[in-house]
Amino acid sequence: MYVQELEPVAGSLGLSALVAALPLVIVLVLLGGVRMKAHLAGLVGLLAAVLVAWLAYGMPLDQTASSAVQGAVFGLFPILWIVVNALWVYRMTVRTRHFDILRRSFGRLSDDPRIQALVVAFCFGALLEALAGFGAPVAICSVMLVALGFDPVRAAVVSLVANTAPVAFGAMGTPVVTLAQVTGLPLDDVASVVGRQTPLLALVVPLLLVALVDGRRGLRETWIPALACGVAFAVAQFAASNHVSAQLADIAAALLGAGALVAVPHSRRPAAEPVRASVLTGVRSEELDEADSAREVVRAYAPYALIVAVFSVSQIPAVKDWLAKATQTYDWPFLDVLDPEGKPVGGNVFSWPIVSTGGTLVLFAGLATAVVLGVHARVAVTEWLATVRELRFAILTVTSVLALAHVMNLSGQAATIGHFVAAAGAGLAFLSPVLGWFGVAVSGSDTSANALFGALQVTAARESGLSPELLAAANSSGGVLGKMISPQNLTIACAAVGLAGREGDLLRKVLPWSLGLLLIMCLIVVGQSTAVLGWMLP
Repeated sequence: MYVQELEPVAGSLGLSALVAALPLVIVLVLLGGVRMKAHLAGLVGLLAAVLVAWLAYGMPLDQTASSAVQGAVFGLFPILWIVVNALWVYRMTVRTRHFDILRRSFGRLSDDPRIQALVVAFCFGALLEALAGFGAPVAICSVMLVALGFDPVRAAVVSLVANTAPVAFGAMGTPVVTLAQVTGLPLDDVASVVGRQTPLLALVVPLLLVALVDGRRGLRETWIPALACGVAFAVAQFAASNHVSAQLADIAAALLGAGALVAVPHSRRPAAEPVRASVLTGVRSEELDEADSAREVVRAYAPYALIVAVFSVSQIPAVKDWLAKATQTYDWPFLDVLDPEGKPVGGNVFSWPIVSTGGTLVLFAGLATAVVLGVHARVAVTEWLATVRELRFAILTVTSVLALAHVMNLSGQAATIGHFVAAAGAGLAFLSPVLGWFGVAVSGSDTSANALFGALQVTAARESGLSPELLAAANSSGGVLGKMISPQNLTIACAAVGLAGREGDLLRKVLPWSLGLLLIMCLIVVGQSTAVLGWMLP
């Protein structure tokens, strides 16, 4: 049996917090200062967390190792199980060239580059974030905008800024699922509060995008469709995250946002030639002029419709209960941990939702996609294995970071830091999104930032009398705004549009927007922690 201590170092909370923070500091320095690869930094940080747990906190080495293995297993299932299967569906559409058909379909929706930016970067980017995440939306949307004639720099900036509002529910809800796991809070509660914060960003981002594309003129001439798109996106994200499923939040938001955009008559008007000439300084791809049959266009949209259908059916109460019966619960071997009050921690037990988890549902949709697109079984398996190979470093990064997070949480390191941070008192509500923003800016992943700081936020909230759900959600909501400035995303954007080595140029263009939106999120969280906006919380 291991009982967590809050002050194991010289009986001092401050010194203990300093030692407990070493693994996090090492990871952040290696990533942000040394520029070490994320998977290597994660492994070094994991080693540091194990040593601190064993030597400073006195956690038996077998229990320390067991907690690390539990974190790695959770990283593989359900987290990476979702990501691999979602990216597999996308790879099959590329293999059958139905993704090209989808891209041409978007190009025909409007001739106005400002509307094209909303359709491709905001709506379709949100759909890609919902299905895959991990940089895929920035890479794909940047390439699509360049094909539509956008200047490469402008295409990259628009794609980076657009990849904000959907991130918290990306990869079939992976960040909020992780947040719920590491904090011990119910998933529905966490998703509900996040769904009352990030939709407010969705109201602003479309307006910001048309301004980035065409300045004040773009905002003046296209604010109506931009606002309609943002409102529809926000309403759908709020409704799905609070009343349906966190996994469906971004899918519903992307589809409803696109529907609202197309429904506004202003969106379908041809752009004035001076607008196109001043905005589109790149070369438009001639491939966009190819004709596609209605049947092939329907097949191109089918994978996303199938995912929506599978997840919708899974939320029917009778089906949901039937799927939940397959969940297996185990006493995790070699773990017997009590919190400082002598109560068993939740990490002693491990739940395995074999069928009801998002990754398995995406797998079902992927099998149906293979049938609809006519993908041979051998090719489908080849693409799945290729997906795993493509994600091999991401797999190592996620498993090492989750292992690090579990060691810190179960040894008591996160609790020590949380109690120390709670001294910020009322100021904690303002700083909470900043911590998430910093975590994502360094790691490039809202999932990783939630794993690292989620438990810390909850502990600090309880010590300072704030809502644990609010600060946990603030970590994720603030984190989405760090995505556009993360070295990982900047590199992906530059590589996609042929701007290798110009990451600094992109950073200077997006940093002011990242900081400005972060300030708005901080004020929202402060307001929600008081009577001013407290009525917004469930």
